[in-house]
Amino acid sequence: MSFQQGVSGLTASARNLEVIGNNVANASTVGAKVARAEFADVYARAISGGASSIGLGVSQTAVTQQFSQGSFKSTDGPLDMAINGGGFFQLKDLSGNSQYTRNGQFKVDRDGFITNTQGARLLGYPANDQGVLVPGQAQPLILPTAGIKPSVTTAVTLELNLDARSTTVYDEAVSPLIDFADAKTYNNATSVNVYDSKGQEVSLTYYFQKAAADTWNVYAAANGAVVNPDGEGLPQPVTTITFPPNGTAPINLDDDTLPLAPIPFDVPATSNFQGAVTEPIPGVELDLSTLTQYGAIFGVTNVTQDGFPPGQLNAIKIQPNGIVLATYSSGQSTPVGQVELATFRNVQGLQPLGGNVWGATFESGDAVPGTPGSGNLGVLQAGVVEESNVDLTQELVAMMVAQRIYQANAQTIKTQDSVLQTLVNLR
Repeated sequence: MSFQQGVSGLTASARNLEVIGNNVANASTVGAKVARAEFADVYARAISGGASSIGLGVSQTAVTQQFSQGSFKSTDGPLDMAINGGGFFQLKDLSGNSQYTRNGQFKVDRDGFITNTQGARLLGYPANDQGVLVPGQAQPLILPTAGIKPSVTTAVTLELNLDARSTTVYDEAVSPLIDFADAKTYNNATSVNVYDSKGQEVSLTYYFQKAAADTWNVYAAANGAVVNPDGEGLPQPVTTITFPPNGTAPINLDDDTLPLAPIPFDVPATSNFQGAVTEPIPGVELDLSTLTQYGAIFGVTNVTQDGFPPGQLNAIKIQPNGIVLATYSSGQSTPVGQVELATFRNVQGLQPLGGNVWGATFESGDAVPGTPGSGNLGVLQAGVVEESNVDLTQELVAMMVAQRIYQANAQTIKTQDSVLQTLVNLR
């Protein structure tokens, strides 16, 4: 018996305990992955190539990490996220080196960049001023600080039913043809708020006046001011619509095989309820193609318009596909970027760099980037982080086994020492 086997066993057991101790220490580290010490037996080889039948002990061959999915834990962090599936977040440290992590605890630094605790910046695709993502080389994501600009209204869509049983109130002998203050001169009305180029709100009211069977005049007023007045400032219809006998969508008089085309009109400058003068809104297109005329009471089912006022940044939301949405006080949401993930052919070839990040090596291969949910990459889940995949019960049992193995190897050295002592005593 040789001391070498026992010494190698003690060394291997000590290394194994170090790995187990590190696993236990990181049991609560977000994104940490359990490591495993791997060993191999050692045999001496003769010149002829044959190996001795008695081994020389054990040697450590590697310490590999197991990248199985950890459980998720809910957090209050607005930028916390976890990868449900394969892949790593990509980071650039302050020296410009690439790093990879499963730790999704992110925050915003003083310059607006999304960073981890060590200050490394999260990579992804930026968005332009129109909220359109710009694919290409990933770069550090930066969050906006300015509010969103207003957008002028260009289109309005009304979806409603005009009561076919309504009486005709149009009288061409009366001037004006309609009086917005007199409900007897029109049948129904509905309003929608539109926005000028400065984002100022304009209350646009539509009046529906039955002119004849299946025929309706549509008037409009902006903050009470007449839209489409005649030379004397009296209201004129923005348009006149005609329904087929069955009351379905209005007829396109130019081509009855097509839906009614949008009707353009100009909204004049007006004074709003605060006394400010609003800007004129030219070329607003009114879509009435979904109107109906059935024997039912007047009812508005949907009103939409495409303008919005200015707004300040309220919140940031992460979508499963990695798109970072900025939500503003005006109710608008726009993409400000998209997180890019990366995967590797051999993830166990990654080199731990500390701080819960890994670096690429020759063994791992080059990073294969992509958006969350594409290829072999997982999707993102916001408001949670991925906990360590260390199983404490398993590690504690392994620790006890490693301790017993250490004691057994120490016993072999003690026994060898006793044998040598017996030989010495023979003299």
